[in-house]
Amino acid sequence: MSLIPRLLLLAAAALLLAPVAYAQAPATDCAPGAACSKPLPVRVVIVTMFEIGADTGDAPGEFQLWKERRKLDTRIAFPQGYHDLYYNPDSRILAMVTGVGTARSGTGVMALGLDPRFDLSHAYWLVAGIAGIDPQDASIGSAAWARYSVDGDLAHEIDAREIPKGWKSGFFPLDKQGPDDKSPPITEGRVFALNSKLTDWAYALTKDMKLPDDPGIVKERARYTGYPNAQKPPFVLMGDQLSAMTFWHGKLLTDWANDWVRYSTSGKGEFVTSAMEETGTLQAITYLDRINKADKDRVLVLRSGSNFSMPPPGVAAADYLLRENEGYAGMKASLESLYVVGSKVVDELIGHWDRYEKAPPE
Repeated sequence: MSLIPRLLLLAAAALLLAPVAYAQAPATDCAPGAACSKPLPVRVVIVTMFEIGADTGDAPGEFQLWKERRKLDTRIAFPQGYHDLYYNPDSRILAMVTGVGTARSGTGVMALGLDPRFDLSHAYWLVAGIAGIDPQDASIGSAAWARYSVDGDLAHEIDAREIPKGWKSGFFPLDKQGPDDKSPPITEGRVFALNSKLTDWAYALTKDMKLPDDPGIVKERARYTGYPNAQKPPFVLMGDQLSAMTFWHGKLLTDWANDWVRYSTSGKGEFVTSAMEETGTLQAITYLDRINKADKDRVLVLRSGSNFSMPPPGVAAADYLLRENEGYAGMKASLESLYVVGSKVVDELIGHWDRYEKAPPE
């Protein structure tokens, strides 16, 4: 055999024996949910719940600002969830829209965690969404980091028109004998305690930030006479979250929410924001953590007030709720607050990934 054919055979053999990295399909080319030889590394998952209209270029929902400003331009099909995923290969940020409600958030996050196209082993999760906010604690546009998320759906309910005399509300836990039953709460599947060191770190990093304000919310918060925190310009605070599928509203239900969170956390929690999805999201991450598909100690929950959880003095709850449903007074400011506060934390995590990949900050 001449030298040239021999060299060609040797080269062909070398190619056959060498690792064929060029043949490994990137995650964007792998079938949704199917095995993938080269999963995408993810540093931060941004969990949003809804979008309004298009993903870009119109009135934003929770997702749009992240997509546009973080250049999340790589679209990844996600038929097993509510909305396709978007990714930035440089920052390694992945963003999802779960859909509204605990059923969609829980199943969507579980589907993502079990999808072999993604390496989420070191990923941080930032839940960033709007919320109703208690005027006793904060103003619309304010952003609250949660230490606890409490489920408000697993309960007995008696219509308020039929409750016994002396009951503050018709809600009480499934395992109790009424709202005055003060036996220790059952927390499994009802109370999710986030990594307090991580949450404290995020709050310390962001607590002095100046948040967006506008004339509309200045006018709205001025109506809350007797509620000094509601009359402040938007600010960052620590405050816990009640997750319930019913969009409730009013002074009496706000009192119930405070009592429910206080009781459920044995007095450690303080109700500040109301939303619908967190207990579904956190339940899914808890299960994924058990099989090393996610790290529950790397989860942050940030909610900003788009509307108050009760009306201002002298206004009926039904009247105020119906008016707010035409457009939340703090919608624009709350979306901006979510982005600027959340971005401060995301930038710190990504900017010092050599440190935070190994262990969460404290």
